[in-house]
Amino acid sequence: MAATRTSLVNTNDVSTTNEIEQLPTLFTKLGDDVVQLFNSQLALFRVEIREEANIFARGAVMIAVGSVIGVIGFALLNVALAFGVSTLFARANFSQPASYALGFVATGVFYLIVGAILVVAIRSRLANQQLVPKRTVAELRKDKEWLKNEL
Repeated sequence: MAATRTSLVNTNDVSTTNEIEQLPTLFTKLGDDVVQLFNSQLALFRVEIREEANIFARGAVMIAVGSVIGVIGFALLNVALAFGVSTLFARANFSQPASYALGFVATGVFYLIVGAILVVAIRSRLANQQLVPKRTVAELRKDKEWLKNEL
């Protein structure tokens, strides 16, 4: 019986010693896992920021192309419409320069109104685009909860 008690005591001492020796290893592994977790979160953040920047860049390019096409169309239609409207004013017994001037002014005001409506619509569409990377924020919240529960 004495030998059995001694072997039990020695076994408990060995397991406690092994647990103490493994504790720094566990902390090192936990630190490595946390660093790896933050690195993966940073990579996800970078990817999401690139995606958002690409969306804005494509939108800006499309706005620029649309603006150039709109300006060309504006100029051509404005001239044609202004000459058409000026013929209406010519029937009202205005002089030819006055009817041309009124035709161009009326047409210019019309296009300015249409252009302003388009700019406001596109600006509001871009304003609704979220800059916060949703997936990264969600992952960071999950990781925060996980760390709270683990520590």
